[in-house]
Amino acid sequence: MATTADFRNGLCIEFNDDLFTIVQFQHVKPGKGPAFVRTKLKSLTTGRVIENTFSSGVKITTARVERRPYQFLYRDDIGFHFMHLETFEQITLQEELVENADLMKEGQQVEIVVHADTETPLTVDLPPFVELEITYTEPGEKGNTASTSVMKPAELETGAKINVPLFIETGEKIKVDTRDRSYSERVKN
Repeated sequence: MATTADFRNGLCIEFNDDLFTIVQFQHVKPGKGPAFVRTKLKSLTTGRVIENTFSSGVKITTARVERRPYQFLYRDDIGFHFMHLETFEQITLQEELVENADLMKEGQQVEIVVHADTETPLTVDLPPFVELEITYTEPGEKGNTASTSVMKPAELETGAKINVPLFIETGEKIKVDTRDRSYSERVKN
């Protein structure tokens, strides 16, 4: 058991017969009335984000989850196949559990969040940044290549489509932020 004073980003709690992780929280002490905590919670089973307000000091049940290192092997009709990096045990997960699956390439290291009590895989977390090669993008117009505020569509080696600055060309490697699917920087060889 914990209280609202123990809230932190990433904490997993049991709430409304589901597992949630705290995405964002804010302690509020109004001039009138009791203090409360405003939160954004993301369901680990459905991926849905909800907002909820807890009274300050209320008791909550925390869930014990573990982050385990896995390597993405391949994808087929059954699902996504992963191998544990320490035990070499292989598991197969459905596409719903893999967020931003189109940014993941074979051999990629990921973390699988597992509910420790039931040994149930909950989500697959990619690293914050991945390096991918551009397979196709329109060439930039001469004179428009200095600004990074103007973007154009590009297709990556995994089939994902994101927007990149005009100066990026086909065949270049870039870093992609997996949290918001945005261009981060060009990778220097």
